[in-house]
Amino acid sequence: MDEYSSQRPYRGRFAPSPSGPLHFGSLYTALASYLDARSNQGTWLVRIEDIDPPREQPGATKAILKTLEKYGLHWQEPVLYQSQRSAQYDEAIHRLKLQTELFYCTCSRKQLASHSPVYPGFCRAVATPPPQSYAIRFKVSDRVIAFDDRLQGKTQQNLATEVGDFLIQRKDNLYAYQLAVVVDDALQDISHVLRGSDLLDNTPRQIALQNSLGYAQPDYLHLPLMTNQRGQKLSKQTFADSIENLDPPRVLAQLLSCLGQNPPQDIEQSSVEEILNWAVTHWNCDRIPTQAMQAPNSLPLCS
Repeated sequence: MDEYSSQRPYRGRFAPSPSGPLHFGSLYTALASYLDARSNQGTWLVRIEDIDPPREQPGATKAILKTLEKYGLHWQEPVLYQSQRSAQYDEAIHRLKLQTELFYCTCSRKQLASHSPVYPGFCRAVATPPPQSYAIRFKVSDRVIAFDDRLQGKTQQNLATEVGDFLIQRKDNLYAYQLAVVVDDALQDISHVLRGSDLLDNTPRQIALQNSLGYAQPDYLHLPLMTNQRGQKLSKQTFADSIENLDPPRVLAQLLSCLGQNPPQDIEQSSVEEILNWAVTHWNCDRIPTQAMQAPNSLPLCS
């Protein structure tokens, strides 16, 4: 069992977006977050990040939840849907406005293209909503934000020089991921965030928002990515195969190997419940690899 020293009750979560069914890479993250929570006698939640309708696939939410249950990953509180949380996001934006920590941005993508990746501050002085369409940006400070990741170690970033003022609401009025994830982690009192390392450099932005909104900062663990043969992250965008119709014991055994947990060779002959019970008892974060792992297009086999 991998113990932690925080005084807060352990509350973890898995937060997929409904842009397609679960694939091996997403179940890899779900399983790790589940095992980390349950091995610490914690609570494990599921949140559906459905705040970007153009990217969502009809039926994906139902398929995701069904697959999680098929693989024995049962959440312990009602599923939270971000699409039902507009009032809470608006309230957070209002609080940031009162603190003069946001501004209204009318810049087009074309205007910003030559300044990527750092926002150049063109609209920083726009403190009231302009007549034309606008996005809302969070005004960052020129300081280093650092945190200790449980797997990746110390990470730091100066938002002013490496990111610039970032979006919290888009021109199409959709809420940005950075805002929604911070508000919902606070609402659900999430103590531990375990997710993919592709989100590692998002974390300082989220810590900046947590500080401004007076929220507690979770502990973070960013898993190495699972990649395809081209070195691309396994994702819906890279056409990763769904694991919905695969054999759960075999997939769970492979996932545990990928997570460095050294399961018994014959564990895939056990039931899903037996595999998860073994995994919870033997979970050890120190065994998780720190480098990205490549998997074939079929059911991945990890060494």
